[in-house]
Amino acid sequence: MTPRLLLLLGLLLLGSGCATLSPETRRAAADAVGASHAEASSCTDPADAACAPVASPLLALGGQAMAASTADAPRHHVTLLDRGQDALIARLHLIRAARERIELQSFIYDTDDSGLLVLEELLAAARRGVRVRVLLDQLYGLPNPGLQASLAGAHPNFELRLYNPTFNEARTESLQYAAGILCCFSDFNRRMHTKLLLVDGQVGLTGGRNIQDRYFDWAEGYNYRDRDILVAGPAAVAMADNFEAFWSFERSREAYALRDVAERLAAEGRARPHHLLDPGRGKSPRVLAMQALAADGAAVWERLAPLTLAVGEVDFHADLPDKHVGEQKAHEDASIAMRDLVDSTRSELVLQTPYLVLSREARQLFRRMHRREQAPVVWVSTNSLAATDAFPVYAMSHKYKRLYLRELGFRIREYKPYPSDAPIDVAATGALGERAASLPIFGSGSAGSASGPVPLKRAGVRVGLHAKSMVIDDRIGVVGSHNFDPRSDNLNTESMVVVHDREFATALRASIELDMQPRNAWAIARREKPPVFSGLSYTLGRLSEKLPIFDIWPFPFASSFELREGCNPVPPEDPTFYECHEDVGAFPEVDLPLKTVYTRILTAFGAGLVPIL
Repeated sequence: MTPRLLLLLGLLLLGSGCATLSPETRRAAADAVGASHAEASSCTDPADAACAPVASPLLALGGQAMAASTADAPRHHVTLLDRGQDALIARLHLIRAARERIELQSFIYDTDDSGLLVLEELLAAARRGVRVRVLLDQLYGLPNPGLQASLAGAHPNFELRLYNPTFNEARTESLQYAAGILCCFSDFNRRMHTKLLLVDGQVGLTGGRNIQDRYFDWAEGYNYRDRDILVAGPAAVAMADNFEAFWSFERSREAYALRDVAERLAAEGRARPHHLLDPGRGKSPRVLAMQALAADGAAVWERLAPLTLAVGEVDFHADLPDKHVGEQKAHEDASIAMRDLVDSTRSELVLQTPYLVLSREARQLFRRMHRREQAPVVWVSTNSLAATDAFPVYAMSHKYKRLYLRELGFRIREYKPYPSDAPIDVAATGALGERAASLPIFGSGSAGSASGPVPLKRAGVRVGLHAKSMVIDDRIGVVGSHNFDPRSDNLNTESMVVVHDREFATALRASIELDMQPRNAWAIARREKPPVFSGLSYTLGRLSEKLPIFDIWPFPFASSFELREGCNPVPPEDPTFYECHEDVGAFPEVDLPLKTVYTRILTAFGAGLVPIL
């Protein structure tokens, strides 16, 4: 880093440190919010359908499960939401059906079609008397001071708070981001990765999805294959308690108290309407269709009822914000629960994670499991380099493939960027229209970036895995936000739902196994042994892997394999594996010059970043 850039960052740090909000500005901002609240309109006409919640068989499941539960025998209804369109409909409908309160947490909240649609429904709920509280991580949660100022004064029933604003501002500029890493690395990296929508304290929805088009099959270029779970019943009480802990935590700040938001409010004396919230703005046909469907409780139930199961015990495990207090590891409730569940595996574990970078504790756990006299089979569904949205993280995973396959006994399947039958609504993405050929990430025209998706050799509706789930012995199913990586263990706050039910576990396993089918994923296995010097190559590769920074051995242990036509899948230890599988290289579909060298460079220099990836 040049001395000039260091000086610039130093000045920025000094300016940011001194940019605290004066008591006068804070009072003026609070007065502006109060004045706007006094003028806010409410929907009180009982004859107006827009002023009443919609009838909802889905929300009613919560009350039914609560009534049927006892302390010793809890009852729940759970809905597995694999498809993005189902997940968006469920959110919008539950917001429309709310009668008392709504709590929403998200790591990312964008102002695209889905984000504005959810926001519009939340504000409508507030106007009809529902208490709405929205808690977003500051880095990527509506980082627009003008929009946040407008939301702060939108209605007295609507409250917005931001988690961990390092520089006490709504927007983090690029230089501030760099300065935050340099000056306050520990604090800056402690993010609220939890995702939750809780309605009337009875029905909660959580999982991997943020509020952004690419999580709901609405992005034209790149969409996530993700998974949520809707839970109706007593587990919602634990969700409410966890939300309250975050809402009242010292790192959660009112939007109007952030410096760039407060100065705007104080200067204008009112919370001015923002153009993104204009009810008269033009809406696409898909937005209008989604709004109409969300208002039809019977149609929503008809769509989601086949995905809904009646079950008994359901646990909600979530980190507390105290995880972000001090330097010591604390309150890693989700990580501890996850490791305990993995350790309880006796015969088979099916795990799905977008980022296969294991913490030291996780590697030790899987190594102990693999050394058992009756070692359980561990299946892992994860991203290929062609599918991932995080290039450096994949490079780090690539470095340890030998360890995963040989020492931990993983059976790895890497997701293809163009899976044959992913649960993605291709028509909803908009990628099949006239604009498809010019989309920035659609097909081979993308230049890629150092951290995002890489360019590919051919075009298509591109998908990246983002689901975080596991199935233990076909008896327990887990869906949550935890990526099973060091960042989830040590830095982010995470949550997960654990369903103790064989029928649910079977359904979840079928969902993950679909993603591991040869038409949707490549099998990862050891390269076919060369006729000479195979032992020497293996030994040198293993030694190179253990170097703390550089991984210089040019002959990787593993490769990707495509099932040959007319063959059935067999495990790598089967004598016919190499006859039935074609070695398609370490990075199939990727269109990068010297791609092996490029990835190796990132692998080498990424080794020191394992704790924060």
